[in-house]
Parts: sequence; structure tokens; C-alpha cells
Amino acid sequence: MKIIIPLAGFGSRLRPHTFSRPKPLMNVAGTPVIGHVLNMFKDMEVEEFIFVTGYMGDQIQEHISKTYPNTNVRFLEQQQLDGQSPAILLAKDFVNGPVLIGFADTIVETDLATINTATDEAIAWVKQVPDPRRFGVVVKNSDGYVTQIIEKPESMNNNLAVVGFYYLRDSQMLMSAIEQQINNDTQTKGEYYLADAMQILLDQGLKMQAKEVEIWKDCGKPESLLETNKYLLEHGHDNSPQVQVEGFVIVPPVNIHVDAKITNSVIGPHATIGADCIITSSIIKDSIIEQGAQIEDTVLTQSLIGRYATVKGKSSTFNIGDQSEVGFE
Repeated sequence: MKIIIPLAGFGSRLRPHTFSRPKPLMNVAGTPVIGHVLNMFKDMEVEEFIFVTGYMGDQIQEHISKTYPNTNVRFLEQQQLDGQSPAILLAKDFVNGPVLIGFADTIVETDLATINTATDEAIAWVKQVPDPRRFGVVVKNSDGYVTQIIEKPESMNNNLAVVGFYYLRDSQMLMSAIEQQINNDTQTKGEYYLADAMQILLDQGLKMQAKEVEIWKDCGKPESLLETNKYLLEHGHDNSPQVQVEGFVIVPPVNIHVDAKITNSVIGPHATIGADCIITSSIIKDSIIEQGAQIEDTVLTQSLIGRYATVKGKSSTFNIGDQSEVGFE
């Protein structure tokens, strides 16, 4: 089986950080988002990963090639960012047979390895959400099969949201549906969403199961990125027992890079500190501090501090991008 991972978007909800790097390379609990996504597939029989890049795709390709040198990967470029379906269609000539589609800002906990022996025609992974209006949602019949997928519904009546993962036994059937979608100019809010291509297949009689995931974490906005960081630190990514603590205090769970320099400070809970950070006389909790940032005489909470940024002398919540400088007397 092959896995298609679209990651061409601008990541505009994570600006200013995504002005200088793509969203999949944001650090969460000590690992880039794309690393957590790929880790979900470690128990699966994967023939090839197909990454569809676009915005700052060179950074993604460099990272994946360097970090996963023994993984069979292919990179395709989406030059016109007009939706999910055109991105997936780029892989048409490179897939034949079963395919899994997973979006790069979604981390789920479920047994994906069951796909290795799956007999279903198609599977959509779903999760109940309080407000479904910014997601795609599924409607099921009495037999449990999906009959309808609605992208960004206006109604609150159905809250079973698709978490960004689909499996299809016949990948070329999906490609044909996408071509039909584009030929008919079937768009939602100005974009070609994958949900509309899936609806074409459902209308043609596709039998799609809906499987609910235990955990679904989103990395698309600052607040959700911090919430995902908190969850991951609480579930296996706390490295505080391995940190050499000299001259500062740790309140677990945290993830502190071995090359960070910390003095006279309190770190945690739920703080991620990147490589080469210099932190002096500060308190940091519920925050992500990226590589090379300098924090001095500061109390930070619920903050995202970009690479090589500097923050001095203020107690606050910040969301500042790479190489920024914030100082207070």
C-alpha cells in the first residue's frame, strides 16, 4: 500500500511562524509535526510515501530526506494551490491498488495497522466534535455505512467529523472521481475538497466504513498546537528524567533539548524547549520555545516563540515568529 500526504498549504492560521517555514516542520513535544504523523504508520506495510508539497516544499523535502534516509519516498509539487483533490490527483500515475490519504496537520491515535488485512472498500476515520462547522462530517445509514460527506456544514445536526484520514482499496477509482469533480467544477467555498470527490464515489455505490478514533489532535492553529504539545508531553514525550538539571527547576512533563542552556529558571509543566535555546531567570510553562531562542527575565505561558527570537523582561503570552525581538524595560 502507498500513503499520500498532502502538505502544500500556506499554513496561514499559524502565522507569523509559517512566513519562514512550512507548518509540518513546527516543533511539537520535541519533534516536527510531520515526524509525529509518520510515526503513526510505523506498524504498517507501506510501499511508498508520496508527499505533495507546495509552499516551502524544499524545506520539507530536505528534512524528510535527511531524517528518513531509508524510507521509500516520492515528492510531487502542487504549483497551483486550489484544493485537496488536485493535490491528490498529482499522484495518479504513481498509485495502483490500495491507498491511504493522511493530512499533515493531523495526529490521531487508532490502530492503523488493521488496514494491512482490511477487506473494506473504503474507510473514513472520524471523531465526534462539539462544533462540526469547520470540518467535513459523515452521515451513516442504519447499516453503519457512510452515505454522505458534507464539507464545512452550516448545520450543527451532525458532529461526526472526518479527521483527515481515508483508505481506499482502489486508488484509481478515487482518481477518476477527482477528475470528474474537477471537470464538473464541484467546489466548496472556492476549493476542490476531497470530501466532494468521495461523495461522487458514495453516489456510485462505494461501501465506506466510518471508524472512530480514540484521540484526534490538530496542529493547524496556535492554540491547537499548544494543546497537542500538552497532550504529547503527557503521553510519552516527557524527557525530564533524562535532562541534567543544574541551576534550574523542572516541573514535568517537559521536553528539553540536550543543547539548550538554562539557568536560574523554572521550566514546565507542558513546555518544549528547542536546541540551542538560552533561557535565563525566567518561568516558562504551557509553551513551545523553538531552536536558538533567547528568553531572559520573562514569565511565559501559552506562548509560541519562533527560532532565534529574543524575549526580554515581560510576563505575558506571546506568539512571535522566527528571528523576532521583543524587549521591555
